[in-house]
Amino acid sequence: MENSFVIGVDFGTDSVRSLVVNTQTGQEAGSAVHYYPRWQKGLYCDPATQQYRQHPLDYLEGLEHSIREALQQCPPGTAALVKGIAVDTTGSTPGPVDETGTPLALVPGFEENPNAMFVLWKDHTANKEAALINEIAHSNGMDYTQYSGGIYSSEWYWAKILHVITTDDTVREKAASWVEHCDWIPAVLTGNKSLGTLLRSRCAAGHKAMWHASWGGLPPRTFLEKLSPALTKYDQSYTDTVEATVPAGTISAAWAEKLGLPQDVVIGTGAFDAHMGAVGGGIQSYSLCKVIGTSTCDILVAPMEEAGHLFVKGICGQVDGSVIPGMLGLEAGQSAYGDVFAWLRKLIMGPMYALLPDEQDKLAAVEGKLLGYLSAQAQQLPLKDNDPLALDWFNGRRTPDANHTLKSTITGLHLGIDAVQVFKALVEATAFGAQSIAERFQKEGIAINEVIALGGVAKKSGYAMQVLADVMNRPIRIVNSENACALGAAMFAAVAAGVYPDIDQAQQAMTSGFETTWQPRQENVAYYAARYRKFQELGAITEKLYV
Repeated sequence: MENSFVIGVDFGTDSVRSLVVNTQTGQEAGSAVHYYPRWQKGLYCDPATQQYRQHPLDYLEGLEHSIREALQQCPPGTAALVKGIAVDTTGSTPGPVDETGTPLALVPGFEENPNAMFVLWKDHTANKEAALINEIAHSNGMDYTQYSGGIYSSEWYWAKILHVITTDDTVREKAASWVEHCDWIPAVLTGNKSLGTLLRSRCAAGHKAMWHASWGGLPPRTFLEKLSPALTKYDQSYTDTVEATVPAGTISAAWAEKLGLPQDVVIGTGAFDAHMGAVGGGIQSYSLCKVIGTSTCDILVAPMEEAGHLFVKGICGQVDGSVIPGMLGLEAGQSAYGDVFAWLRKLIMGPMYALLPDEQDKLAAVEGKLLGYLSAQAQQLPLKDNDPLALDWFNGRRTPDANHTLKSTITGLHLGIDAVQVFKALVEATAFGAQSIAERFQKEGIAINEVIALGGVAKKSGYAMQVLADVMNRPIRIVNSENACALGAAMFAAVAAGVYPDIDQAQQAMTSGFETTWQPRQENVAYYAARYRKFQELGAITEKLYV
């Protein structure tokens, strides 16, 4: 299909990016980012209680503005050649909806209610509910967490629903169902107003909602009733799921007009950002693909006949077809990565903004250079056995073995320690957290043939990637595209629209390749191996404080 284009839409934590891609060459014809205005103001969030909610209007406005702006960057006539759109989103980010699939925050009377909004992936208000789910799941015969790593997380679908309906009677009564962000956007673009026909992502349901074909879909009514009778309202919300290559339909007339697109544009079904990002990054069998942003998601795929019989403990799920149809998709990750460095930046710069209100522009310029400066200085530090040591649990621990009540620890501080040395400890902590994930996969029988990294941190922080290579004692291949998640979504759009018959062919045609490979420095491997053992010991000590 010569000179055809597709659009990949990547909904991140802070913003949404739309990418217009040539289906034959993979060339990026246009790209635009829209930052969520309500989110930027900190509305509906309370970091002290780990409450993070997002208003659906941020998503709708971002969808329209980013696609229109991306198309404006393209050569004239590009819009008429667009064949498909697919989206990826953060997850698990579910929201309550009414009978028409409309998020309650768009329903009169609920506009400013945080419980009526989408509950962002990093919202941890449901720690208590997650603990209850694990207690019930592990004490009543069938363990419905067995395909979710054996530990249910407060970042996931049922824990978040249980928390909201327990604390908010009005939302509990009004919500006809709950819908993941990645499922809602395709319904919006196709004009689907029926919960009965709204397609549910295999990726989202399998990894976060305990969906599995072997027990007929979602956990049964008897299990949900033990958690709360109120949950039984949703026990048959859906039974079937779809892989992301399946079309959700064609674009509605209203959205075609709004975006300036043809009315035959095919809309793909959605999936989570890391899973589509791994595809955009060129994942193959037994590649460990690290999608690095505010947090990390580590994605691995393996043939079903080789790994489908395994139960990998302590990860974020193993799902047939969640990444590539016909392959087992496995997910792990770290709850904080970029967020760790954002915390340090705020720790250093926050008082300066407060003390120098008339110097905001200058301070912002300094802040923009801070992490680059710290990286350059940290590279010059000698490697000492008694350097400060940190854990990466600033947002709890996602994997191995989810526990979001945990906190970070930094040891080895004294009056001679400066910000550069603390930064070094934090970079090492994120690398040690990555190594613990790789070790768990291997211990559970999943091989790792290569490590791929993508995302802003991977491309911009050579120091962090070099330390990661040293700690893992593996080459780290850096994906060339700055927009790998959106590029992955574009690949799925190309398959959904019939441009390519499968993901493999879409990858071959549209891949961006790799820009560089960080090789481990063998002279540092033994140092980091010893530090990693100390990291594990520090984790064991710290974990006892939060039992």
